[in-house]
Amino acid sequence: MRVVAAAEVERYLAWNGLIKRLHSVFVNGVESPSRHHHTIHRPDGEATMLLMPAWETAGYIGVKMVNVFPQNADQGIPAISGLYLLSEGQHGQPLACIDGSELTRRRTAAASALAAQVLAKATSETLLVVGTGKLAPMVIEAHASVRPIKRVLVWGRNADKANAIAEVYADRFDTRTVSDLASAVAEADIVSCVTLSTEPLIKGEWLTPGTHLDLIGAFRPQMREADAECLRRSAVFVDTYAGAEGEAGDILQAIDEGAFHFADIKAELEEVLSGAKPGRRSDDAITLFKSVGASLEDLAAAIELWESLPDADAAP
Repeated sequence: MRVVAAAEVERYLAWNGLIKRLHSVFVNGVESPSRHHHTIHRPDGEATMLLMPAWETAGYIGVKMVNVFPQNADQGIPAISGLYLLSEGQHGQPLACIDGSELTRRRTAAASALAAQVLAKATSETLLVVGTGKLAPMVIEAHASVRPIKRVLVWGRNADKANAIAEVYADRFDTRTVSDLASAVAEADIVSCVTLSTEPLIKGEWLTPGTHLDLIGAFRPQMREADAECLRRSAVFVDTYAGAEGEAGDILQAIDEGAFHFADIKAELEEVLSGAKPGRRSDDAITLFKSVGASLEDLAAAIELWESLPDADAAP
C-alpha cells in the first residue's frame, strides 16, 4: 500500500482533471451511503468525527475519516485533519493511504468550481473569499480555473491572515483585503464563504443581480454563513439533497424561521450537470450553491489522484 503525503496530493491532483472527474462521477453515480457523524466532547470544546464511504459498482472502494476541531484555530492549528483509504474493487485490497486534509481541501473547492461552471456568470471576474483558513486559497485557484477571475477580494476576522492570502496571489490577480463586507459582496460576481461560522455573515439585502453565492464552510445544522434573505432572493442549488436535508445549517435554519422550504431548492448538482434541470437562467439571476460535501467527491478525487501518480497501478 502506498502512502500519499499532502505534497504529492498538491503536486498531482490538478484542477482540470479533478473537476472533470467530479463531473463524471456526479453524472454517472457511485454508491455513497450517508456519512457517519459523531460528536466528540473535549475539555476545550466540541469536536466531530466524520466517516465517509463510497464505492464504484465494479471498481474502486474508498472511505475517509475526518476529525474537525474548530477550537484548533485558537492555537494556529488546522481545524480539519483526516485520512483517505483507497482500495481496489476486485478483491478489496488497499491501494493507498492518502492525506485526507489536502484531498478534502481540493475536492471541496473543485466541487464549488464545478457548480460555478453552470451557476456563475461566464463573465465572472471578481471573486470575494470570506474566510482565511486553509480552504481559502483553494477556492481562489479552483474558481479561477473555470471563470476569468481578474480580481480577488479577501475578508477575514484576522487582518494578518487576510493580508497574507492577498499577498500570495498578488502576482496573479488584482488582490486586496476588505473590511466592509457589505460593499465587497455588492462588488463581487462570485462570493465564496469558507468559514465555520455559526452566525450569518452574508445578508441577502447585500446581493446584487448576477451574484453567485457559494456556501461551503458550514457543514452542520448549527453552522451558518448566510441569512434567510439570501435563500429567499436566490435560486438555490445543493450538492446533494440528502446532505442538504441532514446537515446544511444555512438551509435548515432558514426553514425553521419560516423563510424557506426544502421544496424551494431548484436542483441538486447532478440534475443540473446531466441536463435534467436548468442551472442559471439569466445573467441577472442570483444563484446560491450550498455544499456540505459528499463521499462521492472524495472517491472521485482519490481515483483521479491515484491514476495520476507516477508508477501507480491504475487497475481498479
